[in-house]
Amino acid sequence: MATETLTLGKALNTGLRKALENDPKVVIMGEDVGKLGGVFRITDGLQKDFGDQRVIDTPLAESGIIGTAVGLAIRGFRPVCEIQFDGFVYPAYDQIVSQVAKMHYRSQGKVRIPMVIRIPYGGGIGAVEHHSESPEAYFAHTAGLKVVTCANPQDGYSMIQQAIASDDPIVFLEPKRRYWEKGPVELDAPLADAYPLHASRVARPGTDATVLAYGPMVRTALDAATAAAEDGRELEVIDLRSLSPLDLTAAYESVRRTGRCVVVHEAPGNLGLGSEIAARITEECFYSLESPVLRVTGFDTPYPAARVEEEYLPDLDRVLDAVDRTFGW
Repeated sequence: MATETLTLGKALNTGLRKALENDPKVVIMGEDVGKLGGVFRITDGLQKDFGDQRVIDTPLAESGIIGTAVGLAIRGFRPVCEIQFDGFVYPAYDQIVSQVAKMHYRSQGKVRIPMVIRIPYGGGIGAVEHHSESPEAYFAHTAGLKVVTCANPQDGYSMIQQAIASDDPIVFLEPKRRYWEKGPVELDAPLADAYPLHASRVARPGTDATVLAYGPMVRTALDAATAAAEDGRELEVIDLRSLSPLDLTAAYESVRRTGRCVVVHEAPGNLGLGSEIAARITEECFYSLESPVLRVTGFDTPYPAARVEEEYLPDLDRVLDAVDRTFGW
């Protein structure tokens, strides 16, 4: 089985290429996705090889991109829309919530909307305002949408293909600060054998406390686990992968063993995914918990200027501090 070391960005590019090859109904559309190959070069070379009828440079109008994709999806195509940056998705929010999420229900199941909305999200790249948002809670809260996020090249490669093959509308969140991180990718494995799209996974086994993370924070959680191991404390790290639907099966099993849980995400803590996860863990694992479920998140402020973003983003020290606090009860 062929395994290559790829960056997350290249793995996504390769996955998109494979989807275009396998299904002539797949079309990619967005601002600068064609000739330029996207601002992060995730679609690099695809228009050259598949033509401008399948990799389409659109006007600078997010609402128009999503609205056009809805029509294409109704007509049997599988559009993959790129939102150039997370902070640019809001003009399309009405289309996503009012049309993409509701069309299947509104038609009593007669109409499917098999489309993917790719959104580079999160901070850590020194960007200007509106370029470092974490909008996942808006979409995960919306009935009718599925929301997933990859954290490594293998998941990027397989999850983007699984999302495109799905008959449901999927918001596909890509952690932009991790685009350049490398990892092994099995290129020849059948998609049917890939890890399920909406399932969480143990990223690192441990016995002393459970750390739940997704997207850009999985690497931070793994780094914290490595640091904790030097002091003799074994943290189990779980990559949630799917935010809606949430799969917490592995989390429940882990917390029942460790008795402690810390949830980590970049988005602000107020009404974030961490709140829902903490509530479910508490409901399901109450008698196993040795301490409250703690959250490590971004602060409840607009995303700050790039020069101070590292003060805003959860880091290894904040994760380890939360783990320490769970042992103080």
